[in-house]
Amino acid sequence: MARQEKKQNSTVLMPSNKKIKMCNNKDADMGNGVMERINKRKPIDMERQCSVFENDEPRRKRMDSSCLPEFHINVFKDLASADSSVREAAVESIVTELQEVQKEYHRLKDMDLVECGLKLEAQMDDGLDNCAPSLRYALRRMIYGVSSSREYVRQGFALGLTTLVAKIPSIKVDSLLKLIVNLLDVSSSMKGQDVKDCLLGRLFAYGALARSDRLANEWLVDKDTLHIKGFTSAVISLARKKRYLQEPAVSIILEIVDKLPAEALLDHILEAPGITQWFQEAVDVGNPDALLLALKIREKIPIDSTSFGNLLPNPFNSSKLFSADYLSSIVNCVKESTYCQPRIHSLWPFLVNTLLPDAIIEEIAKNVQCFCEVVIEGSLLVSSHDRKHLAFDIMLLLLPRLPSSFIPIVLSYKLIKCLIDVLSTKDSWLYKVVRRFLKELLDWVQNDDVRRVAVIVAFQKHSNGKFDCITKTRTIRDLMAKFKTETGCMLIVENLNNLFLDEGHVDDSEISSIEEYDSIGLVDDADFLKGWIIESLPGVLKHLKSDPEAKFRVQKEILKFLAVQGLFSASFFNEVFSFELEEKFRWPKAITSSALCRMCIEKLQSLLANVHKVSESRSLANGLQNDLCCYFTRLFRTLYNIPSVLPFRTLNDEDEQAVEKLLEMESKLYKEERNCDLNIDANKLHALRCMLILLLLQVLLRPREFSDAASKLIICCKNVSAACCDLSSNGEDDLDSDPATELTDVLVDTLVSLPPRSSAPIRSAIEQVFRYFCGNVTDDGLMRMLRIIKKDARHPEADSEDDDDDDEDANNLGAEEEEDVDEAESNGESDDSEALVGADEDDEELNEASDDSDGGMDDEAMFRMDAYIAEIFKHKAGGETAQSQLVLLKFRVLSLLEIYLLENQGKPQVLTVYSNLAQSFVDLDTSESSEQLGQRIWGILQRKILKEKKLPADGTMQLSVLESLLEKNLKLASKSFKIKKSTTTLSKKELLASLNRRKLIGSLARDSTYWILKIIEARSYSESELKGVYGILKCTLVQYFESKRSGITPAFVKEIFRRHPRIRQRLLGSLLRKCSSAKSDFRRVEALDLVIEVLKSLVPMTCNRSNRHASKKILKRHLRILGRLIKMLVTRMPETKSKKTEVHKFCGKIFRMISTQGLTKAFLRCLGPDAHAACESQLGPLLLNFERNIVETHMAH
Repeated sequence: MARQEKKQNSTVLMPSNKKIKMCNNKDADMGNGVMERINKRKPIDMERQCSVFENDEPRRKRMDSSCLPEFHINVFKDLASADSSVREAAVESIVTELQEVQKEYHRLKDMDLVECGLKLEAQMDDGLDNCAPSLRYALRRMIYGVSSSREYVRQGFALGLTTLVAKIPSIKVDSLLKLIVNLLDVSSSMKGQDVKDCLLGRLFAYGALARSDRLANEWLVDKDTLHIKGFTSAVISLARKKRYLQEPAVSIILEIVDKLPAEALLDHILEAPGITQWFQEAVDVGNPDALLLALKIREKIPIDSTSFGNLLPNPFNSSKLFSADYLSSIVNCVKESTYCQPRIHSLWPFLVNTLLPDAIIEEIAKNVQCFCEVVIEGSLLVSSHDRKHLAFDIMLLLLPRLPSSFIPIVLSYKLIKCLIDVLSTKDSWLYKVVRRFLKELLDWVQNDDVRRVAVIVAFQKHSNGKFDCITKTRTIRDLMAKFKTETGCMLIVENLNNLFLDEGHVDDSEISSIEEYDSIGLVDDADFLKGWIIESLPGVLKHLKSDPEAKFRVQKEILKFLAVQGLFSASFFNEVFSFELEEKFRWPKAITSSALCRMCIEKLQSLLANVHKVSESRSLANGLQNDLCCYFTRLFRTLYNIPSVLPFRTLNDEDEQAVEKLLEMESKLYKEERNCDLNIDANKLHALRCMLILLLLQVLLRPREFSDAASKLIICCKNVSAACCDLSSNGEDDLDSDPATELTDVLVDTLVSLPPRSSAPIRSAIEQVFRYFCGNVTDDGLMRMLRIIKKDARHPEADSEDDDDDDEDANNLGAEEEEDVDEAESNGESDDSEALVGADEDDEELNEASDDSDGGMDDEAMFRMDAYIAEIFKHKAGGETAQSQLVLLKFRVLSLLEIYLLENQGKPQVLTVYSNLAQSFVDLDTSESSEQLGQRIWGILQRKILKEKKLPADGTMQLSVLESLLEKNLKLASKSFKIKKSTTTLSKKELLASLNRRKLIGSLARDSTYWILKIIEARSYSESELKGVYGILKCTLVQYFESKRSGITPAFVKEIFRRHPRIRQRLLGSLLRKCSSAKSDFRRVEALDLVIEVLKSLVPMTCNRSNRHASKKILKRHLRILGRLIKMLVTRMPETKSKKTEVHKFCGKIFRMISTQGLTKAFLRCLGPDAHAACESQLGPLLLNFERNIVETHMAH
């Protein structure tokens, strides 16, 4: 009865075995080891339970009648809920009910019967005599619950235990500690997960007690309490059992440490049994948790304690804590802190906060350096992958608190080396770890120029300038792109300068150019870093977004570095002070190598060329303070005249005189430029000044090569200066007069004759100067430039003999070769889709005299034109070097011609340039250099001439010149190139190159034909004047239909007819006649589509009344020729099915066109009986439908 009653009420006063059964239904709340002990106790509990119930039945009835508040144990299941709010509500409900139960329990006068029931429940002396049975049951179940491994169970039951101990003071601490050990004791029969559950259960139970504040409150009541020592000793004992228990056990002790004052820590925590021994063993075994606990306790107590042993320095302070000796002593603790990876150990955040406090003092830098050298570099980076991982994690902890001045200390050589080693091997175990560190580091420096500079410096310094190269990343390059302000740019320039001088800093940038020097042995490994700095400096300007004044200041600093380090060296000291410039100049202790000096000069040239393009420089050229050329010449003169400063190389007398004259001329031009307004003359003078400075640097860079060119350019500058002065004094512009134009020709010849292997900035300066003078170039000067393009270094004698005939050949595009062709013919047809390669000489030379002639050239002009070419042949005749230098010279002239075409659009000289360039393109050989040259010529012809919207439209341009060019291009387009049987010795690459070249020549001829016809059409010539043009086109049609070797395609002719209505209307009759009388049936059938397209444009199928009469008239005029064509088609019908289908389609379209215009009868009369019979035989239904239209028309009338 009693058992059933208790079961119905679901109270905790039910028999023990029944309660346990209910607990078994919730066995997920308990560990398996606990359940094992419960199962063993069941028989004993049953016997005792029955005995008690028999003897105390009357008393139990009286107890039940006393009506203790009911405790609902069903709420326990909510403690395992995944929802934290549900768990918290269950805890509140349980604690509230148990508080009421305990309150009523204390009010009972006779507790014996309740105590008897309690004994049935506990069956043991647990020391909880003052607790109600329900409370004791709840405590036991809470302790069992924290040992469960089911998800969320430990969290819920630990929260319940914490709240229960905190809210009900009747629970004695010592009894609770004893109960925890008894209930969660590890027996010898337990294994694996059972042991782990019990140990973790004890850990959570201790944690609940620590968070309940009971221990701290007891110390406030009784300072001699033994509970704190007992608790600390129990936790330390638990921590010793397994390593994974150490850190959470220490965190539990630290819960108490944070709540107790220093007095309690000294008397209770440090005096707890076992803790002193634990501290003393920590150094040897490597116990980071003991170290953390010791540091935390020492942080709160004011005095040193012997309890710590050697684990903490004595006396304790930050300097001692981070001294090299002490850090070396705790290396084992440092290394063993990796056991909790991937989570970082709690020791490290504490150490980092101690190492880098909020207030930075002087000794902190020394502490950080010792910490990095001993811990990071000396212990972790030289050890296993796990410890390297820890090192990078510690770095990430340091970053948020790290001052920028400490970055060089933290990013040390060993750290960067490890970083590079890992990044260069993507399959490394640490690759993702290092990538994450790098990403966090880059994010940290994202918006701080000082940090970014320090990181760049560290990376490049310790990688010898090869960080991006080795790691195959864009880290440094991307960092450099972030400098967009004057402050940031000046900061990075200063650090680069310092690194170059004392090798104490470094920076970023573009490594590719350095690698080119390195690959040819010009820069050894020791100089690689300095070479990288030189390459990097000009790149700082790429992303600078600032006003011109600020940009000039950055440019000035970069120029000063390049000029000082590249052009000069100190003879006695490493520092020189200039009183004139009021600046101090420094050089490295080691002598800078000549290769690095050359790199400085080349970068200096590039800087000046880029900065002083006229489009940018004119806004800066008005004042001395903003003229970079002026600043350079002043800097150069000052250092050049200081006795203790020497040029980086000794110059001979000729080069030294050239330098002096160049400086003198630049100064003169500068003064004249300052006197000019912002007009074309000032721009010319500024471009010449820049050219002089670049040539001066070139003289220093390549001695004994440019002194003659410098002398010639100085003479030209004198004449230009005199001309500008005369114009300024006269107040008018006479640049088109003969003296000015002759001066321009001399200047252009001088620019062209500069050595071909000039640097890229020199070539850019030549183009800038030419841009301002090309408007005054004479026809003779232009022809001299064009003749250079036609020169051939392999046959200089032939070039010399043919100089008088160059202008006659200018328009000779037809002098192309034509080979003996082995044509494959089948039934009178040939396949023109074969590859076209190779060429032999044409039998007919199409040399016609051009209107342009060089008869007016005197000997001096001819000498100027060929002076440098003759020099090439003189010194390098017959060699490959001569050819390569001539190619470079041709490229320079082509660049100038491109500028000329851009500045002279629509002028008749464009036709002269076109004809010469086209002839040069056709005459090129198939060598690799010629292929590049051909691509350059092809690009100029296409972009600047053939596709230019503005056409040459000068009235003096004669139609005969256009007719000659048209004829030559049509002949060139008609060339047929087929594979010869004798070309089998050519390689596949050579055959392909030849094929591509022939395709380009054919394409050029066709595009040129369209362009010339477009010019003719724009001139609006009369029909009588165009007879010659029509005759040329007729000849082309004749050649197409009569010669199987013609390369003209129907698509090409169709495009001509489509673009020019007058041509198609005038040549329709010729087209029909030649098509009907063609010797080749293949040509006839091939041209049918062309005929239909022309007829459709002239005789549309749908037209209004106004056009109908004209269309009918045109068609009627050509009926007889159409009849003859159809007769030839049906009487010589092709045998192949596809060609026969084309003939049927053509005839059908012609019949419909004739029927639409009402000319059926007239056409049948023109057709004749023989042709009619042949049409009936070959066309059949087409002819019947055509004739039926006559009957239908007659019936309609």
